[in-house]
Amino acid sequence: MPDIRPDDESYWSTIRAQYTRSPDFINLENGYFGMPADPVRAALKRYQDEVDAENAFFLRKRWAARLAHVKALLADFTGVAHDELLITRSAVESLNIVFQGYPFEPGDAILMARHDYDFSHDIVRMVAERKGLSVIEVDVPHDLEDEDAIAALYADAITPRTRVLLITHIVHRTGRIMPVARLAALARARGIDPIVDGAHALAQLDYRIPQLGTPFAAFNLHKWVGAPLGTGLLYIARERIADIAPLYGDVTFARTDIDKLGAFGTVPPAPIMAIEDALAFHAAIGSRNKEARLRWLARRWMDQVRDLPGVRVYTPRDPRLHGALGAFGIDGIPAAEIVRRLMDEHRIFTVIRKFGGTEIVRVTPHLYNGPEDLDALAAAIRQWAPPR
Repeated sequence: MPDIRPDDESYWSTIRAQYTRSPDFINLENGYFGMPADPVRAALKRYQDEVDAENAFFLRKRWAARLAHVKALLADFTGVAHDELLITRSAVESLNIVFQGYPFEPGDAILMARHDYDFSHDIVRMVAERKGLSVIEVDVPHDLEDEDAIAALYADAITPRTRVLLITHIVHRTGRIMPVARLAALARARGIDPIVDGAHALAQLDYRIPQLGTPFAAFNLHKWVGAPLGTGLLYIARERIADIAPLYGDVTFARTDIDKLGAFGTVPPAPIMAIEDALAFHAAIGSRNKEARLRWLARRWMDQVRDLPGVRVYTPRDPRLHGALGAFGIDGIPAAEIVRRLMDEHRIFTVIRKFGGTEIVRVTPHLYNGPEDLDALAAAIRQWAPPR
């Protein structure tokens, strides 16, 4: 795919036209899950009709081959082997499978960051309580952009009993892109297993799994890949599959077969089959073009308000350190009040996230958003910013 300028509205308007969104508000909260493009939604309906019409015949005779086809496409997209991938319902399910099946010993330690996802915190603390582990939490300031300093924070927190390092690729609170490959290398050098939470990174950033340098990684397909809601992905390096015990009951597959971890029972095939259409839509745009456009949309609002008095942007200033996600606050106005007023007064939908003890407003545009959507947000922020 040739390079497309991120501000080429003649091109991006053709992409926007392939999404059907609500006319009732401007949706700038696309971090929860990404709206599938119209071709993906149409495919999902076709597949559901096919499954319902053929019923058990489809599941017993056609499903295995269709699933294998989708896994082959995902393998090509992610740069790993098909037998190292398991389709799940979400990154949270993927992380549960890895952490609950990991061969911890009592007294082992898990190192994570305060900015990691709330459900990731829950998984780690639950497993720690059940298995007699300790949890070490590192605090990475949101405005710390120096990768040497970030790596030093993690390195200083490692203990002789640290067994696993949880690394979030894109911080869901602020949009900060973490130096995941460097932190994974740091962990491996100390004999520690890195586990990457790539919930927001896959298809928002232009990369492939081997570049992360991790044997374990969890992803969503229903965020930036644009697959239907309820699709996720788990990667485990082939040589490490045997180390993870199944979370769900299974005595069918070999210890070295990743499918031993996916004994979920009957799953809905249609959303999984529509992954193919989401990958095709993404490929038609190109990973590099998509990343550049999402970053450009984020800069559109942030650059207009970052230096306003009383406005605090929690996303790094360096454009290389963020993608679509961003967050802000306004002095003297609680985040909940900002979110309410944006919706009530300007029909702009955003969401509150917590960063430590602070509530902030997260803004997440998508490919169907245009510059006018972000300009409307910036105008509202300027209206409420404290006077000089």
